[in-house]
Amino acid sequence: MSLNLLLLLAMVATNILSLYHLSSTLQSNPRAPTAQPIPVPDHLIHQLNTIRATITHLTRHQPDPTSSTPSSKPNIPQDLLLHSQLSPIASSCHNHPDLLHKYMSYTPYSLCPLDSDLAESLILRGCHPLPRRRCFSKTPPKPPSSLPHNPFPSSLLDSNVIWSTKYPCNSFSCLAKQNPGLGFDITKEISKFMAYNTELDLPVPQLLQIAKSANSVIRLGLDIGGGTGTFAARMKLYNVTVVTTTMNFNAPNNEVVAMRGLLPLHVPLQQRLPVFDGVVDLVRCGHAVNRWIPLTMMEFLLFDVDRVLRGGGYLWMDHFFSKGVDLDKVYAPLIKKLNYKKVKWAVGNKTDSGGVKNGEAL
Repeated sequence: MSLNLLLLLAMVATNILSLYHLSSTLQSNPRAPTAQPIPVPDHLIHQLNTIRATITHLTRHQPDPTSSTPSSKPNIPQDLLLHSQLSPIASSCHNHPDLLHKYMSYTPYSLCPLDSDLAESLILRGCHPLPRRRCFSKTPPKPPSSLPHNPFPSSLLDSNVIWSTKYPCNSFSCLAKQNPGLGFDITKEISKFMAYNTELDLPVPQLLQIAKSANSVIRLGLDIGGGTGTFAARMKLYNVTVVTTTMNFNAPNNEVVAMRGLLPLHVPLQQRLPVFDGVVDLVRCGHAVNRWIPLTMMEFLLFDVDRVLRGGGYLWMDHFFSKGVDLDKVYAPLIKKLNYKKVKWAVGNKTDSGGVKNGEAL
């Protein structure tokens, strides 16, 4: 029973007691004849009838705690449905019992199923399922010990592949070939965030110089939609700790981030950031944050970023793209709501085929 309902029932009970007290006072006047009690006023009788109707209404709408699961879901274990209502871990799991049941069906005391795609289906629906309690996660036999910016030998990388065969690739060479530019070619990743090729680029040394000129310091960072963690790897060389939020959309991003000795957070863009208020010095929004995000979700994301940033911290919208007209009329005003001081604002045309077709700007 909710707190609001308890408070309402308490208020109703108080009204009943008050009414009874008033009625008994009127009927027990020692000066009045016992055979002819003073009648209860009409307005008090009306109030009593209203209270009774309210109690009946509330009782009718309360679920019976002894009632069973609807017959349409007869095969879902009761204890699983109970756990699915725990908040905030599983606040929406009860809306997707079939997916949850499938995720929690496994052979006890064996390796957990390699079904990160199923976990992501739940996460994207607002259900962060409870941990599996009697199976074991697969781990790489010998995690690389190299620094995260150094290219690893391909044989060492491929020997640590643990992701599901559901992905189209089961080696780094295949990932780099099938997903060019998405962070799986480590030999190319080591040069990112260091070169100044266009006005849209912000090399890490320039970023740190901006902070130094403002008598600020960057120690903790958050990379939203950071792919395989290249930005976190680069910042680690400057003694800056960056946590990467990423998802495994058709590619094992989380596993690769961890393989590089970095920390991935497996969270979607629409989730409240699992970071305390005002503790982060820098938030970078990568390519995952762009015009494809619904505007309401984008606003939620930006204000949640504002929540975790400390005073004097930096928000970096890295190569954010949208239609040119929307940048001026929609996204620029949305960012302006944060009332931040602009340190750098550069705009250019997106030159790939999709960008040219849709009139997109960066």
